[in-house]
Amino acid sequence: MVEPVLTFKKQFTSVFLPTMIFETGIGSITPMIPLSVLKLGGNAAVAALVVALLSIGQVVGDIPAGHLAQRLGDRAAMLYGAGVSLILLILCALAPNWFVFALAIFGLGAVNALFVLARQAYLTEVTPAARRSIALSTLGGMQRIGSLIGPFLGGATLSVLGVWFLKGADFLPAVYWLAALLVVVTGLSVYLVKELPSGEKRAHASSDRVRTRDLLKKNARMFMTLGVAIVLVGAVRQTSNVALPLWAAHIGLSAPITSYIYGFSGLLDAAFFYPAGRVMDRFGRLWVAIPSLLILGGSILFIPLTNGMGTLALVALVMGFGNAIGAGMIMTISADMAPENGRAQFLATCRLFGDAGSAAGPMLIAGGAAVSFLAAGIWLLGGCGLVAASIMGATLEKYSVHANQRTRLKHGLTKEGRKLT
Repeated sequence: MVEPVLTFKKQFTSVFLPTMIFETGIGSITPMIPLSVLKLGGNAAVAALVVALLSIGQVVGDIPAGHLAQRLGDRAAMLYGAGVSLILLILCALAPNWFVFALAIFGLGAVNALFVLARQAYLTEVTPAARRSIALSTLGGMQRIGSLIGPFLGGATLSVLGVWFLKGADFLPAVYWLAALLVVVTGLSVYLVKELPSGEKRAHASSDRVRTRDLLKKNARMFMTLGVAIVLVGAVRQTSNVALPLWAAHIGLSAPITSYIYGFSGLLDAAFFYPAGRVMDRFGRLWVAIPSLLILGGSILFIPLTNGMGTLALVALVMGFGNAIGAGMIMTISADMAPENGRAQFLATCRLFGDAGSAAGPMLIAGGAAVSFLAAGIWLLGGCGLVAASIMGATLEKYSVHANQRTRLKHGLTKEGRKLT
């Protein structure tokens, strides 16, 4: 069987561009969610809960998203996801109260799981294994770039409306209309690009429906070992969203300074996805997975040792670098292990593990803060990063042909992961 070929131009128009546009829309509304809840009559506690619903919705939506992507096909799933997202964003803009708004945010999280999974499954299907890392790392990079651009675009929109029209007027719903417009552009960009023959074929070829329960049973040992590492990675990656702002406030840094530190860390986070993908394709996944987790986990351990802007900024930049070189790492490893039949459900299960970790990470820090020892929660997450690196090093060779060059040679491939001719 000839491996399907997906050129960078086709990758960009069919996957990367829609990804960046979609994530820009989601990123534009994320900082506005708590403000919208307060405007609609909720209190601070309700606002925090609604913010969490975006992530909770994604966790809840992971497994159903796998079944839908398997049944509809990846491209169709992206189109359906864009359509439902449009309806939910309009509902956010017109919500009469915080409860309706909260339901819409939860739905957006669930639909986002479908959209993300469909893109990952599509790239996994049409990209040869020897170029899989660069494709999925770029996908992760586009997600991060969109999430970085979104808040600035949303803020700029509100600022322009405030200057052009009456100051003090309520333009907050405009951000949701902006995100809705970006989702429309996303849907059009997916619709106008014809799906590759391999993708069309897969959408109809999988007549044997695979149950998630059977996948879990068949891969139980992997999920009990490497799956734990995926959970820990999800938790550790959320540290910058919670630990940095909380520790900055703890040591007395102002909100603008905290924002700058967070922003520069995010810029670095989005800067190294391409070389990371090249390294994984050339030398194997472990050459990125272990350094990324060691750098990220190790730098987190230093957060409680900082006492000012300079030291915290330095640690934040190192964290950003560690996280950046791991862009697409879990997606690539999951794709390497995914079976051809039931691929979407397998990827969805791996995403569920990672998303569950992402939801649990802030709770660990919150638990430490609740007992007046914020540093304990931060140190615990840093340790999770080091443990994840250890599990990856000990188990990845058992489950991934592309763990390193040695495993590739062992399975009859070249060092670069290509089939021998």
